[in-house]
Amino acid sequence: MPRNDPTDTGGLFIGRRPGTAPLRMRDAPVGISSRRRFIDRWLAGGLLALEVLLLATLWGPQPVAWLWVGSHVNFHTDSVEAGIIAAFAGMMVTLFGTLVLAKQVDHGWKLVRRASGIEQQEGMIERLFVVSIAIGASAFCFWLFVIQGPGSSLWSAQAI
Repeated sequence: MPRNDPTDTGGLFIGRRPGTAPLRMRDAPVGISSRRRFIDRWLAGGLLALEVLLLATLWGPQPVAWLWVGSHVNFHTDSVEAGIIAAFAGMMVTLFGTLVLAKQVDHGWKLVRRASGIEQQEGMIERLFVVSIAIGASAFCFWLFVIQGPGSSLWSAQAI
C-alpha cells in the first residue's frame, strides 16, 4: 500500500522530500545524576545570558563603536565618503558576525537544555531578538524625543 498522505510525504504525493520527516526526540537521558542535570541547567542559563548580551550589543555598543571608527577615518583621510563606507562596512560585518555567533550559542543552549532533561525543540534567538529590538527602539525614541529632541528645547525654554 503506497503512503501518499500529504502529512507523511511532506506535502507531495510521490514521496517524502529529504529532511522533512517528523522530528522525533530521544527519551530523557538515562543514568544522569540530578547533580549533573543541575549543572547543565546552570550552564544553559549562562549560555542564555551570553546570548542576551550578544544581542544587546547590536543596538548600542557596536554601531557607536563603528561610528567612532568612521569619524577617525574621516579625520585621517579628510573624506566623508571614506568614513561613511568604513563605518557602514564594519558595522555590517560585525552585526552579521554577532548574529551568526548568537545562533551558534542558541544551538548550544538547546543541546545543553536537552542534556539537562528538558525537551527543548526551539531556540530563544527569535524571541530575544524581538525583545532587543523593542528595547532598543524604545530607548532610541526616548533619547530622540525627550532627551535630545523637541522635549529638551521645551524644557530649556522654560528655564530661561
